[in-house]
Amino acid sequence: MEIRGFKNHPYIPNSVPAVQQEMLAEIGLSSLEDLHEEIPEELKIKGKMDLPPAIESEFELRKHVESLLRKNKSCKTNVSFLGAGCYQHYVPAICDEINSRGEFLTAYGGEPYNDHGRFQALFEYQSLMAELLDFDIVNVPTMDGSQAAATAIRMAGRITGRGEVLIPKSMDRDKMLVMKNYGKPALKLIEVDYDEKSGRIDLADLEDKLSERTAAVYFENPNFFGVIEEEGEKISALAHSVGALCVVGVDPISLGVMAPPSQYGADIICGDLQPLGIHMNYGGGQAGFISTRDEERFVMEFPSRIFGIAPTCVEGEYGFSDVAYDRTSFGHHREHGKEYVGTQSALWGITAGVYLATMGPAGMAEVGDTILKKSHYAKQVLSSIDSIKTDRFTGGFFKEFVVDFSQTKKTVTEINNALLQRGIFGGYDLSKEHPELGQCALYCVTEIHSKEELDRLAGALREILEDGGNGRVK
Repeated sequence: MEIRGFKNHPYIPNSVPAVQQEMLAEIGLSSLEDLHEEIPEELKIKGKMDLPPAIESEFELRKHVESLLRKNKSCKTNVSFLGAGCYQHYVPAICDEINSRGEFLTAYGGEPYNDHGRFQALFEYQSLMAELLDFDIVNVPTMDGSQAAATAIRMAGRITGRGEVLIPKSMDRDKMLVMKNYGKPALKLIEVDYDEKSGRIDLADLEDKLSERTAAVYFENPNFFGVIEEEGEKISALAHSVGALCVVGVDPISLGVMAPPSQYGADIICGDLQPLGIHMNYGGGQAGFISTRDEERFVMEFPSRIFGIAPTCVEGEYGFSDVAYDRTSFGHHREHGKEYVGTQSALWGITAGVYLATMGPAGMAEVGDTILKKSHYAKQVLSSIDSIKTDRFTGGFFKEFVVDFSQTKKTVTEINNALLQRGIFGGYDLSKEHPELGQCALYCVTEIHSKEELDRLAGALREILEDGGNGRVK
């Protein structure tokens, strides 16, 4: 595509030279380079960038991208036992149908007068999540669960006026780094050991590290190893005994069979929405939630938007809009905002709301029970392999459990490579983040796994570990 000898770029808006010149003239400039005259010359690239030739045909471009995508190994063609923060759950078709509607898919900021329906949809999502969590207030989703956890401890720091947060040593290192980054310079994170036998928080170590400087005790239930923290009430009581808050990260899909943290002393609950009707998308599809009681000291520390319901000037009519809008960075006192709100994952909140409405209390209980039964069957069938240990931790677990390969004389990497040859994604390698565990992997089993797939995993591991050490497909 060319005009007057100049080439247009179909994917770059306003690339027609005549249009560019008209826009430049409007702002008093003569060239595009004038837009960047404040950049020092030594920082500018003088020559051409080392890029491959442009693909000018839309058809050829699509063909090229699809050829790249075919190199991916997905869960559509492989059985996956990976979890560790991003999970393969069944996504009801209605979730994709609703979140692909134009009024939701294309809406970004919006206001009630030009964004009909989105505010109500998010209010309904908040209400459904609040019922699941047995708490009053739920925010419009943050970018992911790590941001939700980081924001939750920042909230605790502001509420208590203190600067230390106790976190479990067993937690995901990536999430911990996000929390550490968010916390600087206001919060110091202090790790609490876990019991080597049960995998749960070491209460004695927790008690030793609590002080009048502690803003919050953060723990997860189930924790990163999949272990259920059965003494959540004691942890909460210990936190409260020194005037600290209790912040609990939770997998929302577990709450059909497990008590919500609100029932064992949590002040702030957070987590990731991805298990609730959101596809994995190669690690994407993440959204975080934060929930508290309906108390002003908590509500006013939320940096993110919260939608509420209110009567209008028409009797019997209701509207949906922001609650305490000025506390956000969008409000009138922007420079005094708690945190910068930025882009939020509102679309995933609507999706999670559709999932919860579709499942209902009975459906959530059923999926939780199914996950429990299938993951415990997986642990049982893997325990029949002599060279591996599935009882690395004795605590009860949900969805994920640790498998110890230390006695096999093979690394988790070697075992996972051999499994991949058989069309199986093995468990998440824990040896780098938690070297104290040796050659251990975190295996995830959800409602989508069949008995045949679990038996296939056991058979593949038995073959890999008993074939003389080469791990090749026979």
